[in-house]
Amino acid sequence: MRARNLALVLGEVSRNGPVTRAALAEITGLTKTTVSKLVGDLLESGMVTESPPPADADRSRGRPGVAVRLRGDRVAALGLEINVDYLSVCVMDLTRTVRLRRTQAVDNRDSSSTDVVRNLRDLALQAVDEAAAAGLSVAGAALAVPGPVDPAQGLVHSAPNLGWGDVRPADLLDLPFPVLVDNEANLAALGELWFGSGMPDFLYVSGEIGIGAGLVFGGALFRGTRGFAGELGHVVVDPGGPDCRCGGRGCLERYAGQDALLDAAPDGLLDGLIRRLTAGDTRARAACEQAGRALGTALTSAVHLLDPGTIILGGIFAPLFPWLRGPAAEALRHIRHVVPNFAVAEAGPDAAVLGGAGQVIQQVIADPAGHMPRATAGLQT
Repeated sequence: MRARNLALVLGEVSRNGPVTRAALAEITGLTKTTVSKLVGDLLESGMVTESPPPADADRSRGRPGVAVRLRGDRVAALGLEINVDYLSVCVMDLTRTVRLRRTQAVDNRDSSSTDVVRNLRDLALQAVDEAAAAGLSVAGAALAVPGPVDPAQGLVHSAPNLGWGDVRPADLLDLPFPVLVDNEANLAALGELWFGSGMPDFLYVSGEIGIGAGLVFGGALFRGTRGFAGELGHVVVDPGGPDCRCGGRGCLERYAGQDALLDAAPDGLLDGLIRRLTAGDTRARAACEQAGRALGTALTSAVHLLDPGTIILGGIFAPLFPWLRGPAAEALRHIRHVVPNFAVAEAGPDAAVLGGAGQVIQQVIADPAGHMPRATAGLQT
């Protein structure tokens, strides 16, 4: 009962704060005595703080109560990402303020899962040390990986572009707090929901070396029965097309993935491709048109089945949005009379680590009792 009530109070502070104890009692239906005890526990844990009423507060009904709000200098979450050509980490406090971001460019295609995770562990521990120096205690982490993941088991079934199969990266990380593992596109979709557009319903398409998708419906992520929903990159757009790392042929990522797009840039860099596109370079524009058409073709089944109102393009697709949107919409229009709205992602390139850290923060707020010992360990009041 105490754990449930702590979650009830902290959830209301998160949604409505700053809010007085009296208002919390009214909102939650708990007695004022119970609310005061629960707020006291949350104050001791470092999850909330109280601030005096503003100088211009209405005092006609007596002394205004102090306001309870989330505290951002004690509890934190770690967002982690392993992608084909980089590692990334961010630290987020309980108020959902990002305290630290780090990205390390590295080619992970020719490395073992053990070596890749070891490098990420070093990056993560550096972030944890910096967080501790700022007084923050990390309650947990969420790791984004480009491939089908069973979140319940923390098992990456297959990540073709990494060469992984049946890997449990959280075990290899061996960090001193719980680590969730999820698909990169799923966490990026949550990042877009919480730190980007905030739309409650959309299909998020993440363009990296691989291509994934995350479906948000009613403000919640749809994972599928085993967490495999959204594997858009290996939808076949041309059965006679080139071989893919997944073992198939003609997959979307062979036409619209980062490697295919940047092949049209002389230096192989995104900035170079954008310069060529802006200048009207024929080869660069043809590459984007082909990628856009392939993307629209791959999205056709998803659109027919799910009927999303908006398709959000993220990752490398975001800066290339002006050149991809038209061909993708046109490919859909050939098959479907009403085409969903296409929008550019607002969460930026850190969407997956933001979504990962945000998911941990959500869990702390939903179960503060389960995180209180970790939140107060080693901290002085």
